Amino acid sequence: MLDAPAHAGEPTPDTAPATRVATLPGMPALLVATLLGFAGFSVLLPTAPLWAVRGGADVGGAGLVNGVALLCTVLTQPVVPRLLRRLGWGRVLAVGLLLMGVPSLLHLTSDALAPTLALSAVRGAGFGVLTVTGSAAVAELIDAARRGRAVGLYGLAIALPQVVLLPLSPWLADRVGFTPVFVLAAAPVLAIPAALDLGRHLDGRPSATASEEHARVDLRTVVLPLLPPMLVLTGITLAGGAVLSFAPQMLDEAALVTLALVVVTATSALARWRVGALADRYGARRFVAPLVVVGALGSLLIALSLDGPSVPLLVLGSAALGMAYGGLQNLTLVLSFAAVHRRHYGTTSAVWNVGFDLGTGVGSVLVGSLAAGLDFERALLVTAAITALTLPLSLVRSRRPAG
Repeated sequence: MLDAPAHAGEPTPDTAPATRVATLPGMPALLVATLLGFAGFSVLLPTAPLWAVRGGADVGGAGLVNGVALLCTVLTQPVVPRLLRRLGWGRVLAVGLLLMGVPSLLHLTSDALAPTLALSAVRGAGFGVLTVTGSAAVAELIDAARRGRAVGLYGLAIALPQVVLLPLSPWLADRVGFTPVFVLAAAPVLAIPAALDLGRHLDGRPSATASEEHARVDLRTVVLPLLPPMLVLTGITLAGGAVLSFAPQMLDEAALVTLALVVVTATSALARWRVGALADRYGARRFVAPLVVVGALGSLLIALSLDGPSVPLLVLGSAALGMAYGGLQNLTLVLSFAAVHRRHYGTTSAVWNVGFDLGTGVGSVLVGSLAAGLDFERALLVTAAITALTLPLSLVRSRRPAG
């Protein structure tokens, strides 16, 4: 099942050292930079489309806001490993955080669609730097035996801002105004000292990402083994990203919007954190296919809940989708690093992040377009079907080449 054998980086029970992962050198800086960086991303995920709607955009135009941001994210991610080698971790991450934070404040100058899309594109490029740097740093800092737990902590730093800010930001925009929302979205700028501290731990030492400069990235032995986990990730983030982006427009009542976002983000955070320890102990492979099924079921239940609406179905669907959304993020990253040599960790981080952001961006554009022509119920049924179609990929074994 979408896995490498134990000798390829997946530990057996009781082999992981007991040292607290969160306190290992470089991890506190990484967690702080991730927390503040994703705070800026999370606060605008549901509200930047609302800002465009306030300026006169329709549902399709609103869907383009996150779609354009994440397209630029995906276009930026493949070049980040090269930038890290040439310029250093601290400087590259600091620039990425600036590109996320400063344009967030500039959104206040206009709610027209064109400038909103332009600023979203710049934010997306900065987000591409943050995502690849963060996941590659986990692999650089932590050995394979503790990597599941490290990825869990990294995922928790990503998910906690979503738990608080995704439900809060639409309410804040509606009740107080968009100014505090865009001020909160500038939080990545505050993470620059942590980025420079992380650079002090990683710059100038032999690293997997640095050695990639002299390693040939072979399509068959490097990229192809990464495609199954990347596409599984794309399938679930397409569904999760659609709900996170459009919950304020799918649900008429503000209380239901908050409820759905809280349930999705809270279960996602819990799953991302806890599944790491399970992956270290039992292996990641056995959890992937069940979570794909749970994720497809979650989207289906949310779609059914919109006809009414039905609060029990909404809560159940949101919990199922959140569990799969968080758990599969952790598992596919662990499996991706296990499928390649250490010298290809930079490429692995870029490919995994492309899968994550491609799914989120395509989900935003697809659901926005389908909702404009049909409705959100049928749009979500399509996302459920796409998630389910990745099930065969969860059964593919990715083996790391010998040597």
